[in-house]
Amino acid sequence: MVVVPKPLTSVAEHQATVSGLVGLMPVRATPIAECLGLVLAEDLVAPIPLPPFDNSAMDGYAVRAADVVAVPVVLPVAQDIPAGKTDVAPLEAGTAHRIMTGAPLPAGSDAVVQVEHTDGGTDLVELRFSVPAGTNVRRAADDVALGATVLRAGRVLGPAQLALAGALGFGELPVRRRPRVLVLSTGSELVGPGEPLLPGQIYESNGLMLAAGVREAGGEAELLRFVPDDVEAFHAAIEPHLADVDLVLTSGGVSAGAYEVVKDAFTGRGVEFLKVAMQPGGPQGAGRYQGVAVATLPGNPVSAQVSFEVFVRPALLASMGFAVVERRSARARISTSITSPAGRTQFRRGAYDAESGEVVTPVGGPGSHLLSALAIANCLIEVPEATTELAAGDLVTIRYLD
Repeated sequence: MVVVPKPLTSVAEHQATVSGLVGLMPVRATPIAECLGLVLAEDLVAPIPLPPFDNSAMDGYAVRAADVVAVPVVLPVAQDIPAGKTDVAPLEAGTAHRIMTGAPLPAGSDAVVQVEHTDGGTDLVELRFSVPAGTNVRRAADDVALGATVLRAGRVLGPAQLALAGALGFGELPVRRRPRVLVLSTGSELVGPGEPLLPGQIYESNGLMLAAGVREAGGEAELLRFVPDDVEAFHAAIEPHLADVDLVLTSGGVSAGAYEVVKDAFTGRGVEFLKVAMQPGGPQGAGRYQGVAVATLPGNPVSAQVSFEVFVRPALLASMGFAVVERRSARARISTSITSPAGRTQFRRGAYDAESGEVVTPVGGPGSHLLSALAIANCLIEVPEATTELAAGDLVTIRYLD
């Protein structure tokens, strides 16, 4: 009997599959201090104007401009107005109020003489410069009008956007919440950092790497380490967490050999295993287990990280409402010749230096175990399926990793 292998799945097809599994996160009213880096889910409309009242732009003296036409002039100081004062008396003609920056402008005044242009008096003040009406005055609604739409849905909330929302009095903001990801590190050969290694054992790194990637993308990661190569133990490890997560993310145990615990545990239970036309990272899996999205990645560290970059990171960003989910890309000239397998998109680690003629240099070889090369790379060099050779100086697409 001749077994016909399944056709390879394209990178784009598997990207769409993983993104569709994760889906959009629900909108939550979230404390503003927790919204950094999240995406606003609804337009934000100003409930008050900014500034909310006329106020002083300088430390100085609130006056009527008509009283300081002929200078120098000495006026009695009728009141002190610090910032935050709520019971401000009106300014009478022929007097001044000492006022601080941000304090409410008293009714009857139309200008502020900054303190540097006075003698700084507290009972009587000598004003040495004349000022036209409106000088050093911030008018109410000069920045934001009542009812104005200040931030549109889809805006990523950075420090400036949070400051604006805070200034308008918002204690919570409607945002799509962070996806919760259960990261599984499987393999009986794995040992924790600091523990002695026996022959045949290795220190665990994939779980640490993938959990960090989830957090860097804006998600929340819970790491389950050292799940052994046993199907019953695997199920027992993940079952208590399924109700609280949006995605189960595994690495390893998805190839065609024996002791492939992830494949054995999920096959026939809603997760499909396939090969994607890429190098590294061909063996992949995706589906739903007990209603929870599952993405399974290969176990070699470079394969796992490249798969995360290509499939999982964009899905997490899309789930939070980001319009742009791919890393920044650029065109560069490769510094040396390389080869690539026919029919597969190859992702090579690279070091890109825009200041030296926009040249990218491959770092390490194509091997999926070369973790040190991944650690010093700042980009991925993307070689299309139809390209099997690149000569030094050829143009390539790179994906930044930072």
